Amino acid sequence: MKSSRKILLRALLGLALLGAVLALADPRRVLASLGQAHPGWLLTGFAAAIASNLVSALRWRALARWLGADMGMRDAIRWYFQAIGLNALLPGAVVGGDLYRAVVLRRTGQDAVASSWSVVLDRVSGLWMLCAIGGLGAAASVGTLGAALGLSPALLRGMALCGTALWLVLPWCLPALLRHGAGWRWLAPLRTAAVRPDFQCQLGRQALASGAVQVLSAAALAAGGLALGIQLPPAAWAWAIAPVFLMAALPVSVGGWGTREAAAVAALAPFGVAVPAAVGAAMLYGVYGLVQGALGALAFGLPSRGQTVAAIDPAQDGHGN
Repeated sequence: MKSSRKILLRALLGLALLGAVLALADPRRVLASLGQAHPGWLLTGFAAAIASNLVSALRWRALARWLGADMGMRDAIRWYFQAIGLNALLPGAVVGGDLYRAVVLRRTGQDAVASSWSVVLDRVSGLWMLCAIGGLGAAASVGTLGAALGLSPALLRGMALCGTALWLVLPWCLPALLRHGAGWRWLAPLRTAAVRPDFQCQLGRQALASGAVQVLSAAALAAGGLALGIQLPPAAWAWAIAPVFLMAALPVSVGGWGTREAAAVAALAPFGVAVPAAVGAAMLYGVYGLVQGALGALAFGLPSRGQTVAAIDPAQDGHGN
């Protein structure tokens, strides 16, 4: 019951935030904007969103196999798109889908540690590259962002570039950093992976795949914006994806609804984007996820009830962890 109350609370919190954002934007204006969306740009955004998740699925498969948990390409795509459906429908943003991926891979007989860490590191690598691209976008948009924040463009550019550079090299420092945490047992699998001779090559491949995922995701969000008449330079979208996607990933809503729209309003406001248009663009990106989850269910089937319960509540998993 305690877990059920938490799920309900998250759902209500996300819905309340979405309602507040829609009230601020004026629902009639948002609906009017969505009703006039350009079909060509809508389809372009949807295609980019699908491509992004296909690359994500293949990135996860490559990482899992490197860690010792084997799975076929079809299985990786099938489980990934089923996870998208869970993410879109369950409270907890990406948490439910990520737990599902770890559970279903482990239940095929793969190593439990490798299965779990493949999902954790896959998610972390995506967030790592997302923040890096956001930092580069901020550095290229210092004129607009500096004026909004009351900071010198030169100072803001220097902070963004230095921070992004340090952020990008951080994973290559992982072996040295992990030696300082030798007493933490839960990091043992990561330490083992970091000392492998092919660690640097795998990290490079992971970085390239994550970069492609985030570029395609940014293109999906930008295409949704263009469908609503939002004309912004690529650097502005590169900056915007960081707060928008990070807020959508917080486990305090259903499928990121509410948090994603609030972040879009804040991130796009310095560029003169009206609130209804910003909310509409974020909602279109959310709809892309809903449609992909539905198509994934039609193409690959729904997760079994036991797997879905395990994704919602790990305590229900037969392995007990």
